[in-house]
Amino acid sequence: MAIETAANGTKPGVETLERVVIRFAGDSGDGMQLTGTQFTATAAIVGNDLATFPDYPAEIRAPAGTLPGVSGYQVNFASEDIFTPGDAPDVLVAMNPAALKVNLKDLKAGGILVVNSDAFKESDLAKAGYPGSPLEDGSLDGYRLFRVEMNRLTRSALKETGLPQRTVDRSKNFFALGMMYYLYNRPLEVSLRWIEDKFASHPEIAAANRLALKAGYAYCEASEIFQDTYEVPAARLAPGTYRNVSGNQALAMGFVAASRKSGLPLFQGSYPITPASDILHELAAYKNFGVVTFQAEDEIAAIGAALGAAFAGSLAITTTSGPGMALKSEFLGLAVMVELPIVVVDIQRGGPSTGLPTKTEQADLLQALFGRPGEAPCLVLAPRSPSDCFECAYEASRLAIRHMTPVLILSDGFIANGAEPWRIPAVEDLLPIPVSFRTDPEGFLPYARDAETLARPWAIPGTPKLEHRIGGLEKSDGAGNVSYEPLNHERMVHLRAEKIARAALDIPPAVPSGDPEGGLLVVGWGSTYGSITGAVRRARAEGRRVSQLHLRYLNPLPANLGEVLSRYDRILVPEMNLGQLAFLLRGTYLKDVASQSKVQGQPFREGEIYDRIREMA
Repeated sequence: MAIETAANGTKPGVETLERVVIRFAGDSGDGMQLTGTQFTATAAIVGNDLATFPDYPAEIRAPAGTLPGVSGYQVNFASEDIFTPGDAPDVLVAMNPAALKVNLKDLKAGGILVVNSDAFKESDLAKAGYPGSPLEDGSLDGYRLFRVEMNRLTRSALKETGLPQRTVDRSKNFFALGMMYYLYNRPLEVSLRWIEDKFASHPEIAAANRLALKAGYAYCEASEIFQDTYEVPAARLAPGTYRNVSGNQALAMGFVAASRKSGLPLFQGSYPITPASDILHELAAYKNFGVVTFQAEDEIAAIGAALGAAFAGSLAITTTSGPGMALKSEFLGLAVMVELPIVVVDIQRGGPSTGLPTKTEQADLLQALFGRPGEAPCLVLAPRSPSDCFECAYEASRLAIRHMTPVLILSDGFIANGAEPWRIPAVEDLLPIPVSFRTDPEGFLPYARDAETLARPWAIPGTPKLEHRIGGLEKSDGAGNVSYEPLNHERMVHLRAEKIARAALDIPPAVPSGDPEGGLLVVGWGSTYGSITGAVRRARAEGRRVSQLHLRYLNPLPANLGEVLSRYDRILVPEMNLGQLAFLLRGTYLKDVASQSKVQGQPFREGEIYDRIREMA
């Protein structure tokens, strides 16, 4: 795509960079998430590898211009493989004093700082707690400061539209986006097409955003505010068709793929909750694939409907976040008792209780493993990145059907809202998901078991001569009749535990990267993958003896995990909780495990894990 050129045909020198981190920050009404998403989409089209970190308040509308109301979106785009949104931004775009105050501490020394100087009036400064203007007191001398009158310039560009000033001012985020497109030599066409599509029914809004975007770009050309501009070439990615995808989008597509591959209709019963709601929104758009979505009145009804759909022969899922998982626990126990395939997705957020709804955490691991009445084991999986959510959803569906059991997926807010390029797989490369409904009445028992997996037969209601009862009361082995017989109960408890344990034979062994033995092994799960990978690579480049193992399967754990852990001198487990996986590994394998804990609602930075590795390796 062509880059628009200046009216006079001139353009400053262009410097090539391998990677850049930009953070857009402003009030929660300034459209920072939209601005960051548009820059991300363009970077993906250009062919960069990228990773993003949206960070925004949970309040529907915190007081405008205050520190709690600041919303940010960070994107790391590169011509090489990257694994995280970046530790520190090279560029900070601050739309008001509050955004500056909250984010300045993260900006690299000497970094580019673009501020909307029109928003630095005395009242704005007071809301952010500044005694005076930081633009005038020399406190920003360590940065490349660019003061831009974004309000005035946007109003000037849109003066012929006749739109109310409030509407005009809301377009200033596109002015800022146009400036960043100029600075990094990005094409405008991707965002221009998006504007036309998004606001097709509001042509006046489309015109305003289009004009503001072009005005930001043209302002940079005309004023030559930036002495130099930059380009980040396309990354060398494996051949294939790519698209930009968030974790929740990838989960939805993984479930649709599993539905098509298995031949089962897909049913989702869910109750909206941050940050899981997007999965419901995504799947609602796939009606053309026979997907049925049901927004229930609460979390309990949502999983109840999903379990009923599983009983009737659907690929059934329900999605939620931590507090919703607690409400689903009784029905999850029922799913264990009736042994039906169902996938429960928990997009973890900061807790406890309502906690930090828009912030990330990994503190639901022990809840997923043990948070139910009685002995009620489930399979538990965790994706490691936004694109990995597709494979995780597909694999969870496969395992649930094969083993006739509930499967939990532990994603988190960082993965759910983050985005990265994803190479779309070929349908023929996906593992088959065979489904066998019992139709033969000869010798049928509802709790007869497959000799290999211990799974019971899936007999859907209405199948002639396969009438049977299921429910939450304990079952007699085989016949499924209600039984209070003590030894039968103990036998069924052992059978249900053994069924989950045998799934370890159906999952791949643990294979560390790096040295096969000796030195330090960094063990992780979930969204810490990117930070751990970057830190381990950096340490190994320095000659340190460090290896990495990232776990997708958390229950059962890989069958060879104990043997793998025994090969290393020291083990480090970074996780965004108080050490839940470390606790589990110590108790299971009696191995000394060092825990690196972070519970701040923010993901690990690569540098944090690297510093700990340096202490241990």
